[in-house]
Amino acid sequence: MSVKPTKDRIIEAALLLFEEQGFHAVTVDKIVKESGTSKGGFYHNFRSKDELLYTIHDSFITYILTKAEDAYTRYNTPAERLYETVKSFVMMFELYRPHVTVFYQESLYLSSDYFQTIKVKRDRYKKMMFRVVEEGIQQGEFRKEIPVPITSMAIFGMTNWTYKWYKDTGKYSINDIALIYADLVMHSVLTPEALQKPENQRFFLKPDSLNC
Repeated sequence: MSVKPTKDRIIEAALLLFEEQGFHAVTVDKIVKESGTSKGGFYHNFRSKDELLYTIHDSFITYILTKAEDAYTRYNTPAERLYETVKSFVMMFELYRPHVTVFYQESLYLSSDYFQTIKVKRDRYKKMMFRVVEEGIQQGEFRKEIPVPITSMAIFGMTNWTYKWYKDTGKYSINDIALIYADLVMHSVLTPEALQKPENQRFFLKPDSLNC
């Protein structure tokens, strides 16, 4: 069996420790011991514990931003773009749930420079969601009575909270949950006319859609 790279082992150990004990209670020595590495290995990969915390935050934010930008480029309609963006955000928890948990618990401890870098990416993601919803309304796919900011923030709120309760041992897989969320969102935003379009039926759950 191949051994994981030192950087990955350090990140995994830090995620576990930060989630359990909090950022300030965890020392580099604890991370090194938990990861089975060395201080030399730690400082070869990270200049400081602050940079490690930043890397944890940046990894999942970069992932969801890349997925959203890819969906916007790959698909032609606001409905397709929104559907794929919601799914990709939820699927992110399969890879990054501990990262998101640590982000919400410990983000206040990011240094100002690191926090600003993260904020730039978060703002890009937020603007992209606003843009997709706005274009959906303008093109007649989404209901015009739903305000863009409230609709977008409602989607963020619903999807973000998944980190609090999702367990990979639960009844529903992360793919199931992604399909459920996407179905809920699309039923909420599409106009009655758009709901009936044959090309939009792939957005909705069928009796055999879920694995359970």
